Amino acid sequence: MATIYLILVIILFILAISDLIVGVSNDAVNFLNSAVGAKAATFKVIIFVAALGVLVGATFSSGMMEVARKGIFHPELFYFDEIMILFLAVMITDVILLDTFNTFGMPTSTTVSIVFELLGAAVAIAIYKIYTDPDALHLYQYINSAKAMAIISGILLSVVIAFSCGVIAQYFSRLLFSFDYEKRIKRYGWIWGGFGIMAITYFMLIKGAKGSSFMSGDLKKSIIDNTGMILLVAFIGWSFILLLLNRLFKVNILKVLVLVGTFALAMAFSGNDLVNFIGVPLAGYNSYQIYVDAGSSGGDQLLMDGLAGKVPTPTLLLLLAGIIMVITLY
Repeated sequence: MATIYLILVIILFILAISDLIVGVSNDAVNFLNSAVGAKAATFKVIIFVAALGVLVGATFSSGMMEVARKGIFHPELFYFDEIMILFLAVMITDVILLDTFNTFGMPTSTTVSIVFELLGAAVAIAIYKIYTDPDALHLYQYINSAKAMAIISGILLSVVIAFSCGVIAQYFSRLLFSFDYEKRIKRYGWIWGGFGIMAITYFMLIKGAKGSSFMSGDLKKSIIDNTGMILLVAFIGWSFILLLLNRLFKVNILKVLVLVGTFALAMAFSGNDLVNFIGVPLAGYNSYQIYVDAGSSGGDQLLMDGLAGKVPTPTLLLLLAGIIMVITLY
């Protein structure tokens, strides 16, 4: 039986590679369109900046991997063989779904896809358990309802927040630069750019540090404790750099801001959405490790309590996933 489960793990990782390729093809426009539309740089430079952001962001996604393991259902209530079937069903569905949407040129959210695929698969297996096992629990007990609702609410709320923040940022940008553009960009552009990059630094470094796989706990704590000082230094430092670039080399400050934003968007995409592509295969791999360590002869006798705990994701695997995404971009 162990050989069969090992083959399933290998299939999961093959599907993960397919999912990475299809997923990046689906989402690349989200972090490339602003820079390409604004002609902030040549296409090759924009792709390079985005690729760098994707690679860095991959190492910041470790904390998100728990969503696939225990964010939607309670793994301790499922046996190993049930978990492996669940993960395999989710990955096959995800690849087919994303590829279908890409083929017909329709946008879709990879996060929404993976969340509801996990939810649907968990509900299906829970219903099967209820009908075949007289000692089974109620359906709602198998599902991590609180966490699942929090994730779904977060997805819906993010649409409202993104729209509101976009309107506010656009309004002030227009108010500041629309009239007498050339004089105002020289007078206020470096301050606006410094503020913008400071805000980007906050989301990239301060918020992103929590999910980093290579930072030590002490370093993360130090970053969080010194948030105010880091942001102040970022604002002053970037404002001064942008002022020099504009005065000495006549560099368009807004183009620099767009490129930095492209890097941050690519990094956020990789850090947040990588779980949608490799979270399930990694959870399957973790399950197989638990199965091997337990020395069980049958997967139908081993409950997946180990998935309920905190399992660190190897940085090397995250980097490999990042490299695949970078290759797909090119």
